[in-house]
Amino acid sequence: MKLPWVLQKNNIARIKGDSLLIGDRRLYPFERSFVTCKNVEEIASALKEMVTQGGGPLQVALTTLRLIANSPLAEIKRSAELLSNSRPTNTTMRRTLVAIVEKLERHPSKGRGDYLNALIDKIEEAYDQDYLAMGSFGSALLKDGDVVLTTCFAEHSFILSLIKAQEEGKRIKVLVPETRPYLQGSRLTAPSLDEVGIEVEVITDAMGAHFMERGEITHYMTACDVVAMDGTAANKVGSLANAIGAAYYQIPYTNFALSPDTTLASGAGILLEERDGSEILEVRGIATTLPTLKGRYPSFDKIDPKLITNIVTPKEIFAPSEVGEAYR
Repeated sequence: MKLPWVLQKNNIARIKGDSLLIGDRRLYPFERSFVTCKNVEEIASALKEMVTQGGGPLQVALTTLRLIANSPLAEIKRSAELLSNSRPTNTTMRRTLVAIVEKLERHPSKGRGDYLNALIDKIEEAYDQDYLAMGSFGSALLKDGDVVLTTCFAEHSFILSLIKAQEEGKRIKVLVPETRPYLQGSRLTAPSLDEVGIEVEVITDAMGAHFMERGEITHYMTACDVVAMDGTAANKVGSLANAIGAAYYQIPYTNFALSPDTTLASGAGILLEERDGSEILEVRGIATTLPTLKGRYPSFDKIDPKLITNIVTPKEIFAPSEVGEAYR
């Protein structure tokens, strides 16, 4: 199954000479351009500035390690820490980098670069297989004629679920909230779904409950940046409101979790990123209010497991209460 342009690895991050090029999702789909980073500090800064987001930072981190594969171990460790701290809520990148560094520490310095590249090859292949497995699980939850509401950009697993459902002859439509302030829904999700032939309609962030009340939504599906062992999930702000609406209208809510975090016993340990409130006072560089006013921007919601119907993982589909036993 071919992924849309924005999710293809080479368009997320690529090496050119001594630099790393990161696909600039802030400009997509109006431009297919890249930000050039000459060192790890610039790469970490690009992640903080939302050049890429969601699952993008993981691919950026892996490609960065390829770029510096022949550097001293101390520099690789420092770089891994810088990258991990750039986006604190999604812990998959951090946990992957920690595992890589631990393996490098046990490997002799001779041949370390080749060993690191081979290790990243295996990690990328494993994630590719995880995405495909989750796509199959997600497709099994969809019925012909379903209308799915989503939030933000659920990326590989969600889109692969829809592609597989389409290949199985199921007609699926997706309602995509625009996702303020960076508009990941209208700029990333909707064009990606359109690219692979899925029927899509763009709505504003506050419209989810409206369409639930009208009986137009049959399933709510999102990614999650992290899920704890008690089934608590964190995802883009706005996910909680739609989850509450889905629970009220008895609409199943399916969460795609690539890598449940075994270090988090409960949702109490989830770190929710709070970004600069000034980011919500404009859209694509155009002010939406007076410059003297203050804004608040919590980037993520914490979602109680009682609001979640299914958590799709690479292993199988679980109820939230089953995740801890499956992954501990």
